[in-house]
Amino acid sequence: MKEEKCIVLDFLATGYPDSRHSEPVAQAIGASYFSLLELVVREGVSLRSEEEVYIGEGKRDKIKFIKGSLEFDDLTNFSRSTLDSMIEKIVVQNEKKIVEFFNKSRMVTPRMHQIQLLPGVGKKHLIDLLQERNKKPFDSFRDINDRVKMFPDVVKTISRRVRDELAGDEKYNLFVYKPKKREF
Repeated sequence: MKEEKCIVLDFLATGYPDSRHSEPVAQAIGASYFSLLELVVREGVSLRSEEEVYIGEGKRDKIKFIKGSLEFDDLTNFSRSTLDSMIEKIVVQNEKKIVEFFNKSRMVTPRMHQIQLLPGVGKKHLIDLLQERNKKPFDSFRDINDRVKMFPDVVKTISRRVRDELAGDEKYNLFVYKPKKREF
């Protein structure tokens, strides 16, 4: 699963302060799978926070190459401060995909449903959501909030879940793609 576009969280024009190499580096979050990435920027190019850049196959105008994935603990303080707003922005951009998650979610274990893994969502919300979903599939975030009584704000709930997954606090990843690390 490769990202096509990502949103810049922080741009370090001279690289990391404690690094021997002084190449321009950007920390970014993928616009499809919420991957945290470290990008090496082309010489003479300056990026700003919240800028969307192309990182897919083919010619990249602003990015030289993708250095690799980042862990949450590797983010700069500035990246962490902008992360929540960028996650919300990506969630809103991917509304169709996330509404599809609500329409197709299923059991994770015999006693736990994927919807129950969302922060602030309990058994009662799950029952109401499944009843409404059986009547008619959801169309939008607004549709979910209108039809399911007392359901927490969908954008904020999904954003909180994504942040928790990025921080590595969750056993099951619903939205963040993290490749398995090989153990030697």
